[in-house]
Amino acid sequence: MAYDLLIVGGGINGCAIAREASLAGLKVLLVEKDDIASHTSSASTKLIHGGLRYLETYEFRLVREALHERERLLEAAPHLIRPLTFVLPHAHSVRPWWVVRTGLWLYDMLAGRSSLPRSRSLRPTDTAFTAPLAGEHRGFVYSDAWVDDSRLTLANALDAAAHGTEVATRTELLSTDRAGDIWRARLSDGRVVEARGLVNAAGPWVRTILNTLSIATLSQVRLVKGSHIVVPRLFEGDHAYILQQPDRRIVFAIPYEGGFTEIGTTDIPVERPEDAVCSQEEIQYLCDAVNRYFTRQVSPADIVWSWSGVRPLHDDGADRAQAVTRDYVLELDGEGPPLLSVFGGKITTARALAEEAMDKIGPLLGIAPRCRTRARAFPGGMIAGFDLHLDHVRARWPFLGEDRARRMAHAYGTLIGELLGDARDEAAMGRAFGAGLTEIEARWMHDREWARSPDDALFRRSKLGLHLTDAERDAFTRWWTATFA
Repeated sequence: MAYDLLIVGGGINGCAIAREASLAGLKVLLVEKDDIASHTSSASTKLIHGGLRYLETYEFRLVREALHERERLLEAAPHLIRPLTFVLPHAHSVRPWWVVRTGLWLYDMLAGRSSLPRSRSLRPTDTAFTAPLAGEHRGFVYSDAWVDDSRLTLANALDAAAHGTEVATRTELLSTDRAGDIWRARLSDGRVVEARGLVNAAGPWVRTILNTLSIATLSQVRLVKGSHIVVPRLFEGDHAYILQQPDRRIVFAIPYEGGFTEIGTTDIPVERPEDAVCSQEEIQYLCDAVNRYFTRQVSPADIVWSWSGVRPLHDDGADRAQAVTRDYVLELDGEGPPLLSVFGGKITTARALAEEAMDKIGPLLGIAPRCRTRARAFPGGMIAGFDLHLDHVRARWPFLGEDRARRMAHAYGTLIGELLGDARDEAAMGRAFGAGLTEIEARWMHDREWARSPDDALFRRSKLGLHLTDAERDAFTRWWTATFA
């Protein structure tokens, strides 16, 4: 089988490049050895943001690009991305007041025209923001956005597939070599495929792929682990907190799945991608980080879930992990059929990265550089506003109930109509597994979203595994195995 472009890696960067390439008319094969977004792209802090702290390392270009992408993504995926207000207490600050205020002013300026409110100081009337906090109540308020990272990655893959990309999950690149003007690749599903171009978007495994190809590059990758914990809700409200720490790091406390708070992240250098495990030291660090600020204290015993991902950062030689650039580098090897390797990047800038990737490799494949995703909505994202969309879902499918209607409206956007089809009552949803999950949705995840295991459905396509009991998860696993074996 012959393709124009073979992409290795089903994370946010690989899926975004597949989307851009397929919209340009290329015949694309994307291979992922595990699941879509199974590693770093489902282990983020769940934010679409410019990166306020990156201003300290003078990454103004990255912050500006990310803030402009934030605005585009809010419009392109309003079901998956929503504005989020952040409270930045000045208690325990290791930075002078004027430095923080100046940084926020610069953040607003780099954003340009934005639909989100500009930053301001905390006011005496901000009791909803200050009530959970211990100590002094000086600080700031600013805005960024929250994202369902797994489903945004999936949305890129869905749009790519809708325009011809073949998405092959659980398919590993075993070997590849240049044969004249093509790449010949052997895959774990038994196929040998050919492609005119190759994209190495393997994230933490980017160097592994290059070593397999015996290709030397100037760029190196720094693997940095970031861990998060989830505890019962620490505060009321839909806002989040950004907490300065004595080591000059920042830790986020973000509302999560209704009744919980997400706390993260850490910056720990690691040697291997497989080291993505939340350690006891990280757990204690994150507990201590929030206990400095909140009246409601947490301990490791309160943790209901955790995740850890390895960020494949471009190695710029910085001494400390937290100072390593979050910018990306695209390295093109054009000796023979082209190879493009992706170093670094972040979920906010994946679309821009894909645009630049096609600018580099596209001309070598006969494609003129031209962005095709800058103003394009993601699948399910063609809505005038989420509240109006939710009203429509409530009215058309009243049997869903409030909580499930809201969750599914967020997860699927306008695709919820295709998912539910002719369903007119609860019975038409099939078997109920708990927490609002039913057979019709589980089958959709398998048939339309490449879910191949219970965890794919419960913890990446949704977070319903957090809400199910142990017995309900076991029953779902048995049903899944019997149905899709």
